[in-house]
Amino acid sequence: MSGNGITIRHIGADEFDIFRRIRLEALRVEPSSFASSAEDWEVLSDKEWRQRLTDPVFVAFRDDEPVGVMGLLRQRSSKMAHRATLIMVYVRKDLRGMGLAKGLLDTVIAYALSEGIVQLELVVSAENPKAIGFYRREGFSEFGRIPGGVVHDGREIDDIMMARRLTG
Repeated sequence: MSGNGITIRHIGADEFDIFRRIRLEALRVEPSSFASSAEDWEVLSDKEWRQRLTDPVFVAFRDDEPVGVMGLLRQRSSKMAHRATLIMVYVRKDLRGMGLAKGLLDTVIAYALSEGIVQLELVVSAENPKAIGFYRREGFSEFGRIPGGVVHDGREIDDIMMARRLTG
């Protein structure tokens, strides 16, 4: 995706500072949307940040500023290597509803298909109806729910599991 000053690209381990900036922003701004907390990630060494980029991470930039992120975690066992999970999905609030999440998802899907991945899965907070609606519009179907999947501020929040086939 490119346009309106927005570009999306796969970042490498040498760009871990960009990743750290957008990941920590996401965790601080939307703490109830993620299984991890900012505190979990703030203590990581530079080496650990680089290691997190061994799985593909795509960052959306407005000019040179990171404004969105989406990661892909591929199943490792040979019989499941056709599947991957969307992780760390975040778009800066003032840019939501402008097609940026779709641009990130389209970029991730193109990459996934090039890697032989034919099924994407994700977990989304049951308290995030806008994200759930986005994923449904993009062809994801709910296949399960984890009651109390995360605990945030002493409250249990259900996780919704969704999947989408990328081919036939």
